[in-house]
Amino acid sequence: MKKIFLLGAFIATAFIQQTFAQDSTKTQTSPLLTSYYALKDALVSSNPNAAAISAAAFVKSADALDRGMATPESRSALVNDATAISQTKDLKLQREKFATLSANLVELAKTVKLTTEPVYQQYCPMKKESWLSNDKAIKNPYYGSAMLTCGSVKATL
Repeated sequence: MKKIFLLGAFIATAFIQQTFAQDSTKTQTSPLLTSYYALKDALVSSNPNAAAISAAAFVKSADALDRGMATPESRSALVNDATAISQTKDLKLQREKFATLSANLVELAKTVKLTTEPVYQQYCPMKKESWLSNDKAIKNPYYGSAMLTCGSVKATL
C-alpha cells in the first residue's frame, strides 16, 4: 500500500512541476501595456469609439500601477493624456493626445519592464512621433489607412 501511495505522490509531483514550468513560459504583459496596444490598434483602424474605450481602460490601469513603477508626475501625465483621449470622439484630437501619451509611455518603458515580450518603439517621420508596438510590422496609428505602413522600428525595448 505504501508503494502505491508513494507512486501516486511521485506522479502528482511530476505533473505539478510540469505545470509550473509551463506557467513560467507564458508571456506576461502589464494591463497598462495591453490597454495601450488596444488604443493604438483602435487609432490604426480609425475607430474613435474604440479608442475612447481603450483609453478609459488605460486610465484604470495607470491608476492601478504599483507606486514603485512610475513617479507621481509620470503617472499623472499618462492619466491626463489618456483621459483626454477617452473624453472625445474627435479622431484628430485623439491622435494628437496619443503622441504625448506615447512619448511618456516610451520613457516609462525604458526604465520599467512592462512585459516579457519585446516592445518595439516605432517612429513616424511624417508626424515626427513615436509609438510602442508588440509587432515589428508598421501599422501607423497617426494616419491610419492613409499611411498605414509609414514608419520604422527605432528600438526594441
